[in-house]
Amino acid sequence: MSEDKVLAQVNGEVITEEDIEMVIKNANPQQAQQLHTEQGRQRLLDQLINQKLFYLDALEQGLEDNQEFKESLERVQNNLLSQFAIKNLLENVAVDDSEIEEFYNQNKDRFKKPESVQASHILVKEEEKAEEILNELKEGLAFAEAAKKYSTCPSKDRGGDLGDFTRGKMVPEFEQAAFAMEEGEVSSEPVKTQFGYHIIKVTAKNEAASSSLEEVRAQIEQQLVSMKQNQLYQGKTEELKGKYTVTIND
Repeated sequence: MSEDKVLAQVNGEVITEEDIEMVIKNANPQQAQQLHTEQGRQRLLDQLINQKLFYLDALEQGLEDNQEFKESLERVQNNLLSQFAIKNLLENVAVDDSEIEEFYNQNKDRFKKPESVQASHILVKEEEKAEEILNELKEGLAFAEAAKKYSTCPSKDRGGDLGDFTRGKMVPEFEQAAFAMEEGEVSSEPVKTQFGYHIIKVTAKNEAASSSLEEVRAQIEQQLVSMKQNQLYQGKTEELKGKYTVTIND
């Protein structure tokens, strides 16, 4: 559908597909998702038609000459113009590769990745049941299949996979056991926590390391641009304070 397609006319005033798209673009993500439906777009079109009707009615009443309206319009215009000036000041701020690399080399401690473990588990309420499952695993039952069959944790749908986690993310008993195990190892006995009894399988272990420059390049670029924009904004503010009189009343 073409963006400039005319969807409706109100006394000669047109409402186009582009008008609809502009409203959706400026809406928050949740609203935008609702407006993207056929019903949502129809409601939006109805709203835009209503706005046109009230606009025409306001002109007919001469409300554009109302003093309260003029004052409100001036406040909106002043705010919009100042926001546009700030956008115009900051929008071209950029950093180059050398600045990113320099920041990375001078702040490598910021980009350290702590030791982590990737593990799967099978959670049951009773220790006896956990022992039975351990025996089945020793007899050849696949861990993922056992998790799907017996585990009471929602992770059972993923074969018990809990993903990757660092220290402090799991309850102490679970964490202590998982970090003490070797990659590929299954706990030899059930691990008791407040949730029940766990059979743990460590699927990967990652030693503490530093993120590479490429891993954090986008993060650094965003941070440096933000810092530069803030410096530019503060500098321009001080310049303008020296140019225009500012009086703050107690």
